[in-house]
Amino acid sequence: MAKTWIPMTHSEGNASRQAHVALPAGTYEREMGKEGFFGPAAHFYHAHPPTGWIDWDGPLKPRAFDTTKFTGHGNSPWDARLLLGNAHVKYRTGTIAEKMDHLVRNGDGDELLFVHAGYGSLYCDFGHLRYTEGDYIMLPRGTMWRLEPSAETKLLLIEATNDSYRLPDKGLVGPHAIFDPAVLEIPALDDAFKAQQSSSETWRVVIKRRDKLSTVTYPFNPLDAVGWKGDLAPVKLNWRDIRPLMSHRYHLPPSAHTTFLASRFVVCTFVPRPAESDPDALKLPFFHNNDDYDEVIFYHHGQFFSRDNIHPGMITLHPCGFPHGPHPKAFQMATKAAKQAGDAPAPPRMLDEVAVMLDTRDALDVSPAAESVEFGGYVASWNPQGFRHAAE
Repeated sequence: MAKTWIPMTHSEGNASRQAHVALPAGTYEREMGKEGFFGPAAHFYHAHPPTGWIDWDGPLKPRAFDTTKFTGHGNSPWDARLLLGNAHVKYRTGTIAEKMDHLVRNGDGDELLFVHAGYGSLYCDFGHLRYTEGDYIMLPRGTMWRLEPSAETKLLLIEATNDSYRLPDKGLVGPHAIFDPAVLEIPALDDAFKAQQSSSETWRVVIKRRDKLSTVTYPFNPLDAVGWKGDLAPVKLNWRDIRPLMSHRYHLPPSAHTTFLASRFVVCTFVPRPAESDPDALKLPFFHNNDDYDEVIFYHHGQFFSRDNIHPGMITLHPCGFPHGPHPKAFQMATKAAKQAGDAPAPPRMLDEVAVMLDTRDALDVSPAAESVEFGGYVASWNPQGFRHAAE
């Protein structure tokens, strides 16, 4: 059933005329919204930062995990470590350093790979596909596949459990905005694919269904297709082919950067872009309550403007239910007042960061593997003194 929101537009007290623009002097804006930036919202103007807490007791808190601390790896996607998950999504990281000697098939849902590092070849039912750092590869549920890395390959894997990936409706900006579907690549039945076909070798297919593994053995390589047709196939997209929506006078919400979506979550990509140039516009993510979605960010590359002490390979989790936003140093750098006062460097003209964001409609569970590489001081990182104490 379609939602019919209670229609209302009201302003009370000292408030900005427009969200994220020309905030009242000395205030901090906080957005409280519905449906993860897609629904109605209220904007509050506070005398103190909404993230100015000095203590936190209980499990609902911002968390950070450092995947670079994991050691060892297997030779299969099923060896990847489950970090976060719920009934609709599995969020895993793994490393494949050598040629896989078996095939895998996910019977639980579509799989989205993001290549954090490495390059090589993917072989699947549909053919051969070269991959490199920064690629998304969407594999439809039931696809048989394997990797032949030419360099150690580090992966982020996001499973759409019992669901399928789709592209967002791009609305008024048209179907070629953000990325033209023509840049999507699909596997080819090329010479490399034909060369790996064999009728004299034994091959295993390890199938995951309901998070349990079954192995089927063939006396030949089952990647033996001589042709195929249809409108279903794996697709590859590199972040460098994404041309983000921009506004020099208004900071766009994360939903403007949606790349893939399923029924109960969205995947967004943050890529390098010019900073907002209007002197009255916010130049970084605003303080907000995302009270309908858990927010997860995987930091891939660059300088993460709104975060302190975050490096590539780290993951942050901001569960829904409390206000969050930029760290103090980033907020100070991005505000007009700090620039005029000379107590912070001017904000950058170009934001050089690449990150993958997952927003889930249902609460995520944190696994023991994630807890083993957790940065416990993250909750205190909005308070410089608290952060120093927590980091000691």
